[in-house]
Amino acid sequence: MEAVDGARVDTARRGVYDAGVSTKEAKAGESESPDLARVYYQAANGPRGPHSAAFFDLDKTILAKSSTLALTKEFYKDGMIKRADALRAAYGQLVYTISGADDNQMEEAAAFMSELVKGWQISRVHEIVAEALDNIVEPIIYEEAEELFRIHHEAGRKVVIVSSSGTEVVEPIGQRLGADIVIGTQMAVEDGAYTGEILFYAYAENKATAMADLAQEQGFDLDRCFAYSDSHTDLPMLEMVGYPVATNPDAELRDIATERNWPQVRFRKPVALQRSIKSREGKTAAAVALGSAVALGLAWYARRRG
Repeated sequence: MEAVDGARVDTARRGVYDAGVSTKEAKAGESESPDLARVYYQAANGPRGPHSAAFFDLDKTILAKSSTLALTKEFYKDGMIKRADALRAAYGQLVYTISGADDNQMEEAAAFMSELVKGWQISRVHEIVAEALDNIVEPIIYEEAEELFRIHHEAGRKVVIVSSSGTEVVEPIGQRLGADIVIGTQMAVEDGAYTGEILFYAYAENKATAMADLAQEQGFDLDRCFAYSDSHTDLPMLEMVGYPVATNPDAELRDIATERNWPQVRFRKPVALQRSIKSREGKTAAAVALGSAVALGLAWYARRRG
């Protein structure tokens, strides 16, 4: 039979069983996303241990909707943003969802958010995010991503979320999902408020740079690592690792993945965040305690300024 990277579906299915996924689930996954069994197989049977890690993008990879958009209503209700800003954020997310964001759109979004949050009290932002996440009832977490978290943890790997969303959003989401480390966009803070300066924008090449730095600090061998993303703008992130996966890929990433024979999967089963937390808390073995995600801190991001 072929090796992990080129595993046939029948070989992969055996790997899925090894990962603790039922025959029924495996067959359903194959019919909905033919490469899903291959991806489960890679995660269960690929390089194991502390020198291997799994890097996940957040929006459209772990989450079925934008993490920032999910909180926009709460910031509007609290009076921190105006109706026009909320509508602009919603429109920007609609464009991203339909067509994927390009470099210009992402840079414009960064400039917009930088100006928007200037003067916000960071303590209040943390309160709003925590309250909102604890009360979100709609299904936003992809069950398939949750399953991959479990498989990677059982294989002894750290799970790392790398997202262009702000750390004040990414870190609490990562804590609730059981991620070990989170990397996000970090704004500068002075006297407890955002200055409007971006210390580190976790986007495109910057994601790859942060991954390389983290790998050196943590002892990860990137050739033994995994990465999952939906966007062609994350190509540098995917190219950094030995096991890249195009997850809900946009058209450009889909073409690249096809050319390079990377697995392509479509996640189709969103579940509620609270269900995900309760399910994880009810498990032993590879379960990671709520609140264990490592926040890298302002100093870590400041060293990567620019």
